Amino acid sequence: MNISALEIEKVVKKVIEGMDIKEKEESATCVDGIFENMNDAIEAAYIAQREFMKCSMADRDKFVKAIKAEFSKDEVIELISRMSVDETGMGEFEHKVIKNRLAIDKTPGVEDLKSEAISGDDGLTLVELSPFGVIGAIAPTTNPTETLLCNSIGMIAAGNSVVFSPHPRAKNVSKLTIQTINRALRTVGAPENLVVSVAEPSIENTNIMVNHDKVKLLVATGGPGIVKLVLSSGKKAIGAGAGNPPAVVDETADIEKAAKDIIDGCSFDNNLPCIAEKEVIAVDSIADYLIFNMNKSGAYQITDKDLLDKLVKLVLNDKLKIKTEFVGKSAKYILKKLGIEVDSSIKVIIMETDKDHPFVQEELMMPILPIVRVKDVDEAIDLAVEVEHGNRHTAIMHSKNVDKLTKMAKLIQTTIFVKNGPSYAGIGVGGEGHTTFTIAGPTGEGLTSAKTFTRKRRCVLVEGFNVR
Repeated sequence: MNISALEIEKVVKKVIEGMDIKEKEESATCVDGIFENMNDAIEAAYIAQREFMKCSMADRDKFVKAIKAEFSKDEVIELISRMSVDETGMGEFEHKVIKNRLAIDKTPGVEDLKSEAISGDDGLTLVELSPFGVIGAIAPTTNPTETLLCNSIGMIAAGNSVVFSPHPRAKNVSKLTIQTINRALRTVGAPENLVVSVAEPSIENTNIMVNHDKVKLLVATGGPGIVKLVLSSGKKAIGAGAGNPPAVVDETADIEKAAKDIIDGCSFDNNLPCIAEKEVIAVDSIADYLIFNMNKSGAYQITDKDLLDKLVKLVLNDKLKIKTEFVGKSAKYILKKLGIEVDSSIKVIIMETDKDHPFVQEELMMPILPIVRVKDVDEAIDLAVEVEHGNRHTAIMHSKNVDKLTKMAKLIQTTIFVKNGPSYAGIGVGGEGHTTFTIAGPTGEGLTSAKTFTRKRRCVLVEGFNVR
């Protein structure tokens, strides 16, 4: 089913108006997993998880499939994608649709949970993956619905309930997503309130969630501040933090393909994903040809120093940190603010800079892509390691030299390392493997999935079931 943009816009307005009315009518009550009070939400999730423990693995599978079936509907995916763009002011509708579909299609369920068995003269030992209980999960404004979906699927598959603390600037679309999840679960007999949140997300509510005794695991997807909060909580915590992914291009690469891949990856959802290319480091001998092909692939090149300085002042503050009002905006929008009119074929703004330029050093999360020239591939790799800042998030390299690809992969130690493709291949768009929007570099879990949200338990039977 395809819905026109105008029809989606009308539905979005009706949904938001309806949610506001319903909140007033249902104050101090729960509406499809949305509570007025964070403590009430956590208590409900605790009760739900205790009931959930009585369910079978087949039940869990049924619950996950119900969520996937509901969000596979075109009208649902298109609605939350449009709402996400309209409410946050970030990203592109078409790319939100791709990301939401990705979360539904490539997030693993119960099949991710593998048991181990050890047998010998002394009997049989089973190692099983069991739930933590109630998980407290913090979701970002950059990928609000995608994070809610992939986390809900993985956490429920693992046998947990989850309390979400969405970003306040994505409040309405997050509430709608959580309520839709609850309605889907209800149709297949799941315990009520496996996925909950509050009507008014806030720092205060997040702190209540983080410190609540019944929340046993914390999962934070966001910037360094929110990751630091959960890591300092004294609880088991999974932190999916910021990145600053470099893209290295050497003289052996397919330059035409590398140029297109870099522009496609950098411009995906206006550079909101933390995996997206944030700076290019190119060997000098191929830099001119790379830039030529980047321009052919949808780049707008700034060569005038005064204009570059104007761009810096436009999107960065006095401390050379990003202005949030430009995060996730299109290249066309940013250039218009500079007085430059372009059409929608322009997807990325590029420029040559030195390695110390703030555009290289800061994660911008907007389609502005600095290019740094270096004399050879070894210098490129060393610089890539430097500007990635030890985030251990994502890096990209375009090369046909296996030795240099191996060298960069070993030195940079990122969670995702994409070779000869756009960055989004690393989360399963045109690349193999499952997807997630919670990429835990700081705490080492990597691309999270159902098994990430479990704890290992050992069950030992002495002197039995060894049949060898």
